[in-house]
Amino acid sequence: MEVSFHGHAVVKVKTGTHTILFDPFITGNSLTDLDADTVEADVILLTHGHSDHVGDTIAIAKRTGALVVAPNELAVWLSKKGVENVHGMNIGGAYNFDFGRVKYTQAFHSSSIEEEDGTVVYMGMPSGILLTVEGKTIYHLGDTSLFGDLKLIGEMNDIDLALIPIGDNYTMGPEDGLIAAEWLKAKTVVPIHYNTFPVIEQDPKAFAEKVSPGKGVVLNVGESLTL
Repeated sequence: MEVSFHGHAVVKVKTGTHTILFDPFITGNSLTDLDADTVEADVILLTHGHSDHVGDTIAIAKRTGALVVAPNELAVWLSKKGVENVHGMNIGGAYNFDFGRVKYTQAFHSSSIEEEDGTVVYMGMPSGILLTVEGKTIYHLGDTSLFGDLKLIGEMNDIDLALIPIGDNYTMGPEDGLIAAEWLKAKTVVPIHYNTFPVIEQDPKAFAEKVSPGKGVVLNVGESLTL
C-alpha cells in the first residue's frame, strides 16, 4: 500500500481496493497539495472535532459517498449536517470494516467545533487511530500530548508506521515526540502537524534524524512511502 502526506495531519492511504483519508483539512491549509473539489476517498477517518482536522469532510463525503468513521459525538454531528454514511466509534473500541480494522485509542487534547453562529459544540473525546490493513498497522496519533499509555500501545501492537505530531503549543513537541517514537517501537516514524501556522513551526528533518537510526522519515507534501 502507499501512504502519502498532504500537510498538517492529512494523510492518504491507498490500498489495493480503497483510498482512505485521515483528517482532510484542505481548504485553509496553505501547505496541502490536495483540492477539496477533486480529491477522491472511499473512507475518511477522523481523530477529533477541531476544524483543522474535520476540514472538508462534509463536502468530500457528500460528493464521493465516502464512509466517515469518527468519535461518536462527532459522527452524530456529521449525520445532522447531511453526511449519510457515518460510523461512530469510541476510545478502546475496534471494528472490522471491509477496508480494514480500525481501533480508537485515547489522546490527550480537546475536541470541539464552532458553528457559524459562534456556538461551540463538544465533539467527544479526542482520539488516535490504529488502522490495520493489508497486514500492516498504521498509527495516526491525532493531536495529543505525551502520555504513558503510548508505551502500552507500543507493547500491544506491531506498528509499522507511526504518524506523530511534533508542532508543540497545541500538541506534543519534538522532544516529547521522540519519547513517543521510542515507546511505540514503530518500524517507521513520520512527523505530522507542524509548520501549518507560525506557532507550530518546527524542523521535521532535525526530529527525524534523532529518531532511532533509520526509522525517522520526513515526507514532503505529496510524497509517499510504500508499506
